[in-house]
Amino acid sequence: MSKSEFVELLKKRTKQLALDVILLYDKIQKTDSTRVIGRQLIRSVTTTAANYRAACIARSQKEFFSKMSIVVEEADETLFWLEMLKDAGFVEEVQVKPLMDEALEILKIVSKARKSASSN
Repeated sequence: MSKSEFVELLKKRTKQLALDVILLYDKIQKTDSTRVIGRQLIRSVTTTAANYRAACIARSQKEFFSKMSIVVEEADETLFWLEMLKDAGFVEEVQVKPLMDEALEILKIVSKARKSASSN
């Protein structure tokens, strides 16, 4: 797989994760707690996708590193909020596990990309 194909695939994966999280949130019972967690979760997962796209068109290595740092932070936060939904019993593990797995995989990929960028 070429670098440009990989970049496009990761764009699709981050966007799809955002869509899947939104759809999951729409299915859960709304309480004060789930609304707070849901807002934070949707914000972090959509910020992950949006900032990855922004990193892909960065004008400099410094800008790329900055955007990727945001992506890493927001991907980790996404994972945290998914864990909170599961641990609080608001969603079944079977519903959220694939999303958590994907968020973790994306986090690992973008963390490695950011680390590579900092050493260049």
